[in-house]
Amino acid sequence: MIICLAQIASFKGDIQKNIEKHIIYVKEAIENRANLICFPELSITGYEPELAESLSTTVGDNRFDVFQELADSGAITICIGYPLIVENGINISMQIFQPNSSRQTYSKQYLHSDEKPYFVEGKEQIIIEIEGVRIAPAICYESLIPEHFDKANEMGCDVYLASVAKPNNNIERANKYFSQLSKNKNIPILMVNSIGYSDNFLAVGGSAAWDSTGDLINCLNSECEGLLEISI
Repeated sequence: MIICLAQIASFKGDIQKNIEKHIIYVKEAIENRANLICFPELSITGYEPELAESLSTTVGDNRFDVFQELADSGAITICIGYPLIVENGINISMQIFQPNSSRQTYSKQYLHSDEKPYFVEGKEQIIIEIEGVRIAPAICYESLIPEHFDKANEMGCDVYLASVAKPNNNIERANKYFSQLSKNKNIPILMVNSIGYSDNFLAVGGSAAWDSTGDLINCLNSECEGLLEISI
């Protein structure tokens, strides 16, 4: 299985321009015969909590139909980040497009304290299954919460996939944590981070993957957009 991590800088609040950028990277992943491509947290809008209310949308937003078309034609699973309108507020969500399947949504279950004025917590963990490989998605802060990983592990995940938007000090912490966690639990961990300014911080990329022994497989730098291709 080939998984591509799309390290990008989102255009602040510009959904259409971000969709266009996503399409470029999805098409590149399809050319590379990837089975899955994942983008950073809130990649469709940029990580902009103060704008979330005006940018939030629904599961059936037809602007995202192009991703289902690409998933179907390219036999690829596509994971994008966006703010989702729910009954009691707005979720930080990942919409998942799988070939010839209905859209799935995963929403962040553990929010950082500074996110709570803008978002509400998601309710359940899901598993993305591709060719018998079970992938558990996580979104940023919650990927550093042991209980989140434990739940995914209980559900039989084979790969833990974190979609994040992190500055330098948080990435350094995450790198150490994911390396040790993958070694202790014998499960590969993948992390895709954004780059550029978001909200009140500079996201520093460094998207990376660790194998089941905790060794770093590969990573991207802190300056450039690009795809990190990982074979699982």
